[in-house]
Amino acid sequence: MSARVYLVRHAAHDNVGGYLAGRTPGIALGEAGRAQARRLAQRLKRERIDIIHASPVQRTRETAQAIADVAQREVEIAPALEEIDFGAWSGRTFEDLNGDEHWRRWNAARSITATPAGETMLGLQQRVYAHLLTTVRDHPESQIVMVSHADPIRAALAVVLGVSLDRLPSFDIAPASISIIDFDPWGATVRLVNEQTPDEEPA
Repeated sequence: MSARVYLVRHAAHDNVGGYLAGRTPGIALGEAGRAQARRLAQRLKRERIDIIHASPVQRTRETAQAIADVAQREVEIAPALEEIDFGAWSGRTFEDLNGDEHWRRWNAARSITATPAGETMLGLQQRVYAHLLTTVRDHPESQIVMVSHADPIRAALAVVLGVSLDRLPSFDIAPASISIIDFDPWGATVRLVNEQTPDEEPA
């Protein structure tokens, strides 16, 4: 088994960083996000992309489609890559959430605290990483793009890096960023974390 997985965070919606989008339906990429997605697609044009998976959420599907249009591949929807279910936190501003004791406790101890919907970070990590392992097992020697969200990407990287789930907020996964995990017969290796495409990416 030898495969490369490009973990791509979706490009930005219009108020990224202002509120917790989560799984809220109907949140599309903004104009700046669509430009990010096009630059990201040009960046990945330099690679041999065999497979593209995307979370079911609209902004991930739009980002994946921009990549697929350039790579001339189809997008496969992968529910395992979906954002953690934030339940009642979804749609609230971060300013509002910062006053919520449960939110503060979850960010301080993600390994043992569930979201209001009952999903844990460990559960998220297990479903995401299992999807990675199944995909690279079924498609050895492939280069695979998986378009997801910040926390699922952090959780997958944490498995390989041996990082505690409580430490996930300590490293950034920016919109339209690329992180890479290589899967070889002797194990998995993180090759890149949070590469951000410049504003002007050459074609």
